Amino acid sequence: MSRPDVYLASNSPRRRELLTQLGVDFAVVAQTVAEHPLAGETPAALVRRLALEKARAGWHRLTSALRRPVLGADTLVVLDDQVLGKPADGPEAQAMLLRLAGRRHRVLSAVALVGLPPDDEAAAGPGEALRMSESQVTFRAIEPAEARAYWATGEPADKAGGYAIQGRGAIFVQHLSGSYSGVMGLPLFETAELLTLAGIHILQTQNKKGRTADE
Repeated sequence: MSRPDVYLASNSPRRRELLTQLGVDFAVVAQTVAEHPLAGETPAALVRRLALEKARAGWHRLTSALRRPVLGADTLVVLDDQVLGKPADGPEAQAMLLRLAGRRHRVLSAVALVGLPPDDEAAAGPGEALRMSESQVTFRAIEPAEARAYWATGEPADKAGGYAIQGRGAIFVQHLSGSYSGVMGLPLFETAELLTLAGIHILQTQNKKGRTADE
């Protein structure tokens, strides 16, 4: 069994789609990380920590024979310094969308890579690197009936902030300053930087479909 160039510590179909877009030979490795913020933790510190913890968790699930660098990512929607997570139900999703309506919010998307050669030869663990993208998204005004209809599509159920910019939620986006792929969940500019550190050069790879760790 050949090893992939990199593992992705995420089950998100959007992140798999984006990494496939780069033409990287990757496999998905399962990970479990509690995503609750620590006391006093800022959104920027939280998104960085979660991306790194996901990559570390994926790394530790791999046997030494299978190990290759592992990517972990996390994305947060932030309004007035408050993180808007995935809505639990329709009323919460609709309230979330109406809070975003007519306003500008931030989307923080961090990506981490674990499995680089350590900077210090005496280091006990693998080398790590992390990047973060910050985007500004402005929504147009949204009517309550639109928010209800959008929930009925099923699209916002598992999305941070209760919308998907790559789907029907794009109709609410009046302006975007930053990274479209970062708002989707995996900032490709920053991801490519990390892959280069691991010796994976995007323009020298062949387009291969993502796999799972046991393939």
